[in-house]
Amino acid sequence: MNDQLPGKELSKPQRLVEQALTTLQHFLHVEAISGIVLLAAAAVALLWANSPFAHSYHDIWNLPIPLRLGELGFVRPLHFWINDALMTVFFLVVGMEIRRETHEGALSKLDQAILPVLAAFGGVIVPALIYLGFNSVTGRSNGWAIPTATDIAFAVGVLALLGKSIPGNVRVFLLALAIIDDVIAVLIIALFYTSGLDFNGFIVAALGVLMALGLQRIGLGSAYAYIVPAFIVWAGFLMAGVHPTLAGVVLGLITPVRSNRPEIVPPVIRVETALHPWVAYGIMPIFALANAGVSFAGVELAGGAQFVTLGVALALCAGKPIGVIGATWLAVRTGWCRLAPDVSWGGVCLIGLLAGIGFTMSIFIAMLAFTDDKLLDAAKLGVLFGSLIAVTLGLGWGAEYAQRQRRESGD
Repeated sequence: MNDQLPGKELSKPQRLVEQALTTLQHFLHVEAISGIVLLAAAAVALLWANSPFAHSYHDIWNLPIPLRLGELGFVRPLHFWINDALMTVFFLVVGMEIRRETHEGALSKLDQAILPVLAAFGGVIVPALIYLGFNSVTGRSNGWAIPTATDIAFAVGVLALLGKSIPGNVRVFLLALAIIDDVIAVLIIALFYTSGLDFNGFIVAALGVLMALGLQRIGLGSAYAYIVPAFIVWAGFLMAGVHPTLAGVVLGLITPVRSNRPEIVPPVIRVETALHPWVAYGIMPIFALANAGVSFAGVELAGGAQFVTLGVALALCAGKPIGVIGATWLAVRTGWCRLAPDVSWGGVCLIGLLAGIGFTMSIFIAMLAFTDDKLLDAAKLGVLFGSLIAVTLGLGWGAEYAQRQRRESGD
């Protein structure tokens, strides 16, 4: 018999399922609260950058911070250490989320992953086309990828505000979609926003990866032992001309999903669980504080910059829903996929609207896309406006959808 008898220990498959559910619940809880913290940090940045103390906002992020190893010195502004170093930890957690989901989560089976994958691609292609429709000229066209990513923290946070009437499978669909969005965004950064590659840097990065794999092979479980290999990978990517934060993704993808000892939680879950609150409540709000401070007095929506703002905003609040809902409808209509139980078309519409909330990754890509401060500020303004509209539409439709779900369930 396969039934579990009362008082007996859980079987290994049951333990894995329980661990996966616990991790998912913890993830959703942290993301829901951190979305509010992230919003507060963005609001503080906007108020600060448009206050009489605006000069101090820009001065603090340009403060030079040195890193010294013996006689070697490496000096960069605080803004660099936040965007290029601290955000590596954010991408490490992203990489581990992808690793875990492909092993035992929403991306582990093709029939489970194919619908959110297709929906995510629709949510990337349509916003990019809308943006290019307004900004096909050289210079502005480089920002086509800005509206292609969904902010997991904001999207899940808004969904949490709608209460428990939203079916669990709708939450899983949104989470899978956002994670796939992150995968696509990482690939876009690697393929389209790197130039002047130095292959010696890749050799250094590969050495760091091999060191990390070697430590895993001998069973060394202390996270502190991996700091040196991680730094070598980061420095190698920086030398190579690839954005160094991608080192976090690489290290996250090679984090083991199985433990050498049955009673120990797998490293990918243990490390992600430990880092996730620090990323959600610390790193992402700091990033928002350092990058969301657009001075409205300094924004010049002229000379084409206004089309950058319009293109980004429309691509997020309209292009994302059209792409996600349209791709999902097409996949179901053609018989390639089926909607999961309890996921209605009302739920798909809610997912599409919330997918238009781009913030962390959108601003990050904007800084890679534009060196012109006018275009960069215009792009950030578009991200803020588009995301705000998406939040408003998502909450409005979500409240109606949640009320409908409560009526159908008889609550």
